[in-house]
Amino acid sequence: MAITTFPSPNLPFYPSTKLVPSRLTLSSSSSICCLSVDRRINNPSTASAAKNDEISGLRVVISAGGTAGHISSALAIGDELKSADPLARILFIGFPNSMESTTIPSAGFDFSEIPTVGSSSSRPFICLTSFLRFPLRLIQSTFESYKILRKFKPQIVVGTGGHASFPVCFAAVIMRLKLVIQEQDSIPGTTNWILSFFADTIFAPFNCTVTNLPKRAAAKCVVYGNPIRQALRRYASKGAARVSFFGQWAGAVSEAKVVLVLGGSLGANAINIALLNCYSQMLSEHENWFFVWQTGVEAFDEMDSLVRSHPRLFLSPFLRTIGVAYAAADLVISRAGAMTCSEIMALGKPSILIPSPHSDEGDQVRNASLMADIVGSKLITEEELDSITLRAAVEDIIGNEELMTEMSERAFKAARPDAASDVAKHIISIVNSRGN
Repeated sequence: MAITTFPSPNLPFYPSTKLVPSRLTLSSSSSICCLSVDRRINNPSTASAAKNDEISGLRVVISAGGTAGHISSALAIGDELKSADPLARILFIGFPNSMESTTIPSAGFDFSEIPTVGSSSSRPFICLTSFLRFPLRLIQSTFESYKILRKFKPQIVVGTGGHASFPVCFAAVIMRLKLVIQEQDSIPGTTNWILSFFADTIFAPFNCTVTNLPKRAAAKCVVYGNPIRQALRRYASKGAARVSFFGQWAGAVSEAKVVLVLGGSLGANAINIALLNCYSQMLSEHENWFFVWQTGVEAFDEMDSLVRSHPRLFLSPFLRTIGVAYAAADLVISRAGAMTCSEIMALGKPSILIPSPHSDEGDQVRNASLMADIVGSKLITEEELDSITLRAAVEDIIGNEELMTEMSERAFKAARPDAASDVAKHIISIVNSRGN
C-alpha cells in the first residue's frame, strides 16, 4: 500500500492559512481580552479586584498527559502564549502522579490535578476491569474539571491529547467554552478523534492528518506542523553542551562525534538491548565517539547495573534538558514518535529511527517511513534491529560527513520551526474575535 506523502513546507496547507491572520498586531486594546464583570458588585475593593482580573491578559487552560509527545506540544504552545502576552494566565490540568504532574510545574506553569481516568498505556474498551471502572472515573474527572474551569474562567481551552485531555475538554464543551485541539500524529489518537467533533479549531501537523479525521471535522483543520518548545530552538554551543555531559574530556578530543540515543519517555527495551551489546566495542574502536543514552525510567536500574562506567558514555533514565542533549548531538538514534521526528527536523539532526511496532495504528512506522523519504533518515524495523545492524548504521552515517551534511540540510528544509508561534497566534485571534 502506498505511503502517504510527507508534506513539504512549500505545499499549500489545508485549508488555506490565509483564512487566519499570519501576523497579529498586539496593541493594548487588542491583546487584552476582557472578562465579564458582575455589575451587581458595589464593594469598591471587590470592584478593584474584578478590574485587575479584567486587565490580566489571556486566561487559557491547557490539558495534556500520558506521554512526552502530548506534554511537550502543550508546553510549546504555553511558552508562545506567554511570550505573546506576558500577562497571560495559563493553567495546565492533568493527572496526579503522572509525567505531566512533574514536568509541567518544573517548566514554570501552574498545574491542577483531576482524578485519573486511565494510564497512558491502558485500553479501557478492551480490558474488562478498566471498562467497568472507566465511566465512573470519567464522570468524576469531568466534574472536577468543570469545577476548575468554572473557578478559573478561561477564555479558551486547549487540548493536545492523552487521557487527561478528554475530561477537561469535555467539560469545556458542556460549559460552551471555546475549544481547540492540537494533534501530533498523522493518524489522530482516540481522544482527539472524538473531540474533533466538538472543537472549534483543530491544529494538525500534516495534510494527511486532515484526511484521517471525520469529514465534518476536516473543515475546522489548520495545518501548522508540530509545536516545538522555544528551549529546543534557542542557540546552544555544541562545545558547552558536550562539556555539560562529559566535562572537559569532550573538549579535549579532536573531531568528537556524539550519538544521542532516545527510546521515548517510557524507554525502548529493544534499543537498549541492541546498544548494550555493541556500545563498548564502538567506544573502544572509535576514540572520538561519545554516547548520551536515555534508557527510560523503568529500564534504567537494569541498564545501569549492566553498563560499565566509561568517560565517553552518559547514561540517564530521562533527559529533562533535552535541548542541551540535541545541541551536543551529531546523530540521533530514536523511536519515531511524531514530536521526536518534528524535533529532529527543526534541529537539522541526522537520524536512525527504530519505530515501535506497538504504537497505535502503526503511526510510528508511518512516521519513520515518511522521515526516510523526506529527510533521508535511516529506518530500522524492530525485527531487523540487533547489535550488528545498529552498529553498521551508526558507522555508515558518522563515517560519512557528506551524508551527514545532506541529511541535516534536508531536515532543516522539511521543518516547520514556527509551528508553536503560529498556533499561539491563532489561539489569540480566536479569543480576540470572540471579545470583539
